[in-house]
Amino acid sequence: MTAPVTWHPESWRSRLAAHQTRYPDESAVRRAVGKLCSLPPLVTSWEIEDLREQVAAAQRGERFILWGGDCAETLDDCRPDVITSKLKILLQMSLVLVHGLHRPVTRVGRFAGQYAKPRSSPTETREVEGRAVTLPSYFGDLVNAAEFSEAAREPDPHMMVRGYQHAAMTMNFIRSLARGGFADLHHPEYWDLSFFHNADLSPQRKGDYERMVRELGEGLRLMEAIGEESIEKLATVQFFTSHEGLNLLYESAQTRTVPRREGYYDLTTHLPWIGERTRDIEGAHIEFFRGVRNPVGVKLGPGATADEVRALAERLNPGDEPGRLIFITRMGAGKVGGALPALLGALGGRRVLWVCDPMHGNGMVTTRGVKTRSFDAIMDDLGQTLDAHEAAGTSLGGVHIELTGEDVTECVGGASGVTEDTLHTNYASPCDPRLNYQQSLELAFRLSGRLADRRR
Repeated sequence: MTAPVTWHPESWRSRLAAHQTRYPDESAVRRAVGKLCSLPPLVTSWEIEDLREQVAAAQRGERFILWGGDCAETLDDCRPDVITSKLKILLQMSLVLVHGLHRPVTRVGRFAGQYAKPRSSPTETREVEGRAVTLPSYFGDLVNAAEFSEAAREPDPHMMVRGYQHAAMTMNFIRSLARGGFADLHHPEYWDLSFFHNADLSPQRKGDYERMVRELGEGLRLMEAIGEESIEKLATVQFFTSHEGLNLLYESAQTRTVPRREGYYDLTTHLPWIGERTRDIEGAHIEFFRGVRNPVGVKLGPGATADEVRALAERLNPGDEPGRLIFITRMGAGKVGGALPALLGALGGRRVLWVCDPMHGNGMVTTRGVKTRSFDAIMDDLGQTLDAHEAAGTSLGGVHIELTGEDVTECVGGASGVTEDTLHTNYASPCDPRLNYQQSLELAFRLSGRLADRRR
């Protein structure tokens, strides 16, 4: 293994940068990066340190992380209704999980920066007017546009500045809502629980859900009565932001020191993560993120080995600091049992937070060529992951879900009743399929029940 070089925010440039965009105009890149360097940070160092403390508490089993949002944000979705719907479902899911866990839940959103996406191929070929046309793939709104045209697909460095601007507007709106704009969202009687009445939901499960809602509502009303004011005023609603740290030009441009604190902070987001495709121990992404003070997540697929996990832990957190390192397993329902146990036993007593991403290993394509995911497979993945942790004597400290608070039809199954024949009704994702509002809430109910059973 190559010895790490002395770290600075640009040291990643000496490494082979997998999945880094090749821009045709270098002078435009310099202008965009210079502009980003001059702009105020999107998040603060004290918010990042607050999150580190909460991640450390989750590592000790005292807290749980609910991590969710869009596969890929778009600039067009920087609208109040879209942002509010994502915050709403995360808030409601977290309250359901609090009920089952009897522990506080930290809400981390895949928003205010999730504008870049890795793709399996750098190019895409489609038939246009009877001929095959090959263009650069769509890498997210931080890089290019989704429209299949030569102009739209050419990487544009100014999109990094536009991404920053839309992330800043999103953050401003989230902070405003978090200070008191969530009236009624705490109360289950105002939630959309129509999926309770789906014929596919067994009477026992329906009864369990209804009991959970009743107990949750009673508990919140009791807190209001004791406090003699609304639950919304008893505590400020807190959300942290997160995105895949894919575009290192964007990340490093906002990485800086701050007064009265040691080290560098990536101030584009509270919690960046490194994807399965970019976690090469000698690669640019590991080199960059080993040097920032943020908590950092790393995605681990079924091909990850115990040796790789140990090397990642040593490189990213050599001092074994609490609240620093998160491993996000994304195995797939058919591979959890064979792949996960060896990883859970690889670290000995080192501090790490284990989080399950049950989405990415469970993709499939319908007979009509539509990308989707099975709700049943997602829940099976989660269940097997919980079983593996129990057998290993470790704890699942969080879940990482691609979801939306809107009524999309992108994943099949669950009590919401989405089938392959109804996927076309409202399939809106530009990349990967997401759970809709009802599927997300059902996942929270089922996971909460499973976690409550383990607590008893």
